[in-house]
Amino acid sequence: MVTVAAGRRAGAAGAVGGRRRSGCGAGQAQQNSPLQQKLLAVAVAARFAEAGPPPSAEGSGAGAGCCCVELLDCLLGALNVSVATVTPAPAQYGWAVRSIRPRGGGSAEDRHADAPSGRIAGNGASASAAASLYTMQGRKGVNQDAMVVWENFGSKDDTVFCGVFDGHGPNGHLVAKRVRDVLPVKLSANLGKGEYKEISTSNVKSGTTKGVATEHRVEDTDASTGNKENGEYPEFFTALRASFLKAFYVMDRDLKAHRNIDCAFSGTTAVTVIKQGQNLIIGNLGDSRAVLGTRDEHNHLVALQLTVDLKPSIPSEAARIRQRRGRVFSLPDEPDVARVWLPTFNSPGLAMARSFGDFCLKNYGIISMPDVSYHRITDKDEFVVLATDGVWDVLSNAEVVSIISNAPSQASAARFLVESAHRAWRTRYPTSKTDDCAVVCLFLNTEAASASSSSVTKVW
Repeated sequence: MVTVAAGRRAGAAGAVGGRRRSGCGAGQAQQNSPLQQKLLAVAVAARFAEAGPPPSAEGSGAGAGCCCVELLDCLLGALNVSVATVTPAPAQYGWAVRSIRPRGGGSAEDRHADAPSGRIAGNGASASAAASLYTMQGRKGVNQDAMVVWENFGSKDDTVFCGVFDGHGPNGHLVAKRVRDVLPVKLSANLGKGEYKEISTSNVKSGTTKGVATEHRVEDTDASTGNKENGEYPEFFTALRASFLKAFYVMDRDLKAHRNIDCAFSGTTAVTVIKQGQNLIIGNLGDSRAVLGTRDEHNHLVALQLTVDLKPSIPSEAARIRQRRGRVFSLPDEPDVARVWLPTFNSPGLAMARSFGDFCLKNYGIISMPDVSYHRITDKDEFVVLATDGVWDVLSNAEVVSIISNAPSQASAARFLVESAHRAWRTRYPTSKTDDCAVVCLFLNTEAASASSSSVTKVW
């Protein structure tokens, strides 16, 4: 038995001058170093954990494995480790419900460094129910869509980050998840460097405005996003847009250098939103979309598209691709879908003009520079919907806004929309494979959201 072997080993090590030292963890031979003591404790604890409880502990009551746990506690004492009781487990696993923690505590941030507070990356809703998110796998294989909501973004109470990512190619699911996990961190780091002035609501007119080109230049493009000034925009916007451009550029370099994800023929879209106070900053890459649900002058709920689907069918996008020797044409069986191809090979046929990854086409016109825009939230604006093309391929902007407004609750709005999109796929394209769908719905009236139905949340 492991317990007997452990006892003999500890006893032999504790014998000095023919006399056995008393107490578990009372120390080993005087000539042994503290490091040797700790290594011995680790080795015995590892054997104990590997072997499991003694046979007598199975189904024999709470005290059956008591001596084993006490022995483990004593041995771990040599390593400055304590044993603390955690959430009760089923009786058959009662001997293993104790967690190992460093003596002297350790902050919650240290124990959950990989789970930032307020970050949600799975189906559910935020704690305040101000945001809901949901994804559902289609019938094309593994779900390549990803999404995230991050409240208190950048350690600011009034700031929320939202994003959806639609992967494509053999490793598209890996690329989408990598961007989901890393892009917000890089963007937060840029915003935290004080490179832009704190958002101020003064001298900002209501309505949506798009920023002009900045001096920020990146390696994969030397052109501006083509946005023209449309009215006034906040003085901080130019610097904030530069932060988005830098974060997206660094993210793309991260993917190119990644050893375990081959992004040559795989990539992802990204549509992201930062809400701070009454300000929305939207960064878009690819053909996912952001739509605002707002009230018109007659108090009717209408849809306002906040982004442009960046596809090769857009003349300015096609011109850039062709200028860099990429080819743009449609297949005979898909005359309405323009695709991007290599100069001399009919591959890969990418259906978007901008993306993360897809490095086989980065020298031929595909870029990772996002289209960044700004919207000032008014009292008529109710929610923002971010969704992958699995939703927009079968539902119009107006239909999406109507579905969200008729959802049973704000916390379940994203799921309600995704399920509606899947039904639309089966109805409109019964012979086609349903695409993956991912939705983030951010409600702008947070007081109403807080009063909505509270559902189980998932936080990572």
